[in-house]
Amino acid sequence: MTQPPLALDALLTRYSVGPKHLTEPGPSEAHLAQMAEAALRAPDHAELVPYRFKVVRGAAKERMAALFADAARAAGKGEEGATLDRERALKPPVTVAVVARIDLGHPLVPAHEQWAAVGGAIANFLTAAHALGFGGKMLSGAKVRDAAIAAAFCEPGETLLGWIALGTPSRKAAGPSRKGDAASVLVDWHSPCKA
Repeated sequence: MTQPPLALDALLTRYSVGPKHLTEPGPSEAHLAQMAEAALRAPDHAELVPYRFKVVRGAAKERMAALFADAARAAGKGEEGATLDRERALKPPVTVAVVARIDLGHPLVPAHEQWAAVGGAIANFLTAAHALGFGGKMLSGAKVRDAAIAAAFCEPGETLLGWIALGTPSRKAAGPSRKGDAASVLVDWHSPCKA
């Protein structure tokens, strides 16, 4: 059997790396552009590009951290919880907010196809990060539903999905995927019999 192409190797070896295991350096402008180019290769009916990747780095990380701390307080977490959420926002070298732009009235492309395009773009973005030697993880939680945070990241008609934390991984995957194997998701379909 021949060796799999490098692109397939990247798909088969990618794993999520949480913010506490991400260190400097983070991806450069050129790396981020390559990740975005990979995202644009995802299936996208009518080429609507129903997503945006909003990069948070440098001084913007402090502003995002303040938003996270305020949201924690508003959710009743107290100062300890607010400090923890603030620190979590500052930990990754680079954070990328993922925003969807779904056109619910599009005459050709239903909303579920647009959401599928968003998911494909995120997967390609993260796989490209892995192929470039970076670690990453998609994060969401209650913060995406906080009105002040959503307003800070979204234009009218957009939905905040979450954030991709990016950096150099300080640990490797512990083993194979815990999700199962191909046989658990790949099944033969049989047409229903008619009486």
